[in-house]
Amino acid sequence: MKIMSGNSNLPLARAVAAYLELPLTDASVRRFADEEIFVEIHENVRGEDVFVVQPTSYPANDNLMELLICIDALRRASARRITAVVPYFGYARQDRKPGPRTPISAKLVANLMTEAGADRVLSVDLHAGQIQGFFDIPTDNLFAAPVMAADIQARYGDQSLMVVSPDVGGVVRARALAKRLDNAPLAIVDKRRDRPGQSEVMNIIGDVQGRACILIDDIIDSGGTLCNAAQALMDQGAASVTAYITHGVLSGAAVSRVNNSALKELVITDSIQATEAAQASDRIRILTIAPLLGEAIRRIADESSVSSLFD
Repeated sequence: MKIMSGNSNLPLARAVAAYLELPLTDASVRRFADEEIFVEIHENVRGEDVFVVQPTSYPANDNLMELLICIDALRRASARRITAVVPYFGYARQDRKPGPRTPISAKLVANLMTEAGADRVLSVDLHAGQIQGFFDIPTDNLFAAPVMAADIQARYGDQSLMVVSPDVGGVVRARALAKRLDNAPLAIVDKRRDRPGQSEVMNIIGDVQGRACILIDDIIDSGGTLCNAAQALMDQGAASVTAYITHGVLSGAAVSRVNNSALKELVITDSIQATEAAQASDRIRILTIAPLLGEAIRRIADESSVSSLFD
């Protein structure tokens, strides 16, 4: 098999390749003067099982086009099977029609990847599990929970833990993490969102008094919801609040918001390459998911079970 990468998250692709003890495929992904993307593969991939590592994070449209063109180049070079490894699947939040005359962009992106020539998709913590059904090709949705649970046990295992979902929709994810943490108790933040990007915390469901609270979610974008939830938990008597988030989008003033919040620490994975501001923050720590992706890739190539990774 071969591991190829676009420009979206080269450090992660290199870490995955190092885990698999393989070199990255020799390829160049560059731009013409008018910003058109050009991909050239400098080695033979005919008959190979190729994995393209390319999260579609900011700038989402550029990185998505890079992925599609990489897939097309591999298909035309007669690769046997092409797997799009998309640790962060952009447009996932547009997975339904929230109002009249609006698109379901997640389905459109799924169609684009399939039509480009992808034979399989591998992602991490999709915003909604049903997005797997948008693809007409095999799709594996990995979970960062085992990586997070091991880190939480190592750092907070001696404290009275409580897992907290920042909204009702994230209860399933929070419950799965709580189960891994010796069935830790669960709390829910009940919030009302008036418009996109803004939220108001209404109530905390559960007794968090004196607890080390672990907020768990899949995406942190502007950070407003998470910071409001952390403050509400502290107001209810929580001993501390730490957030574990899979995808650190961290747009706009999110890093500054986290630095000035009630959060003890924000832990994100390297599914998206962290910005310089995030790397410089003493409140933000990065966990790598390279071994998780690498092991999943190995199992797909060997035609063995991927789901057993999470047993």
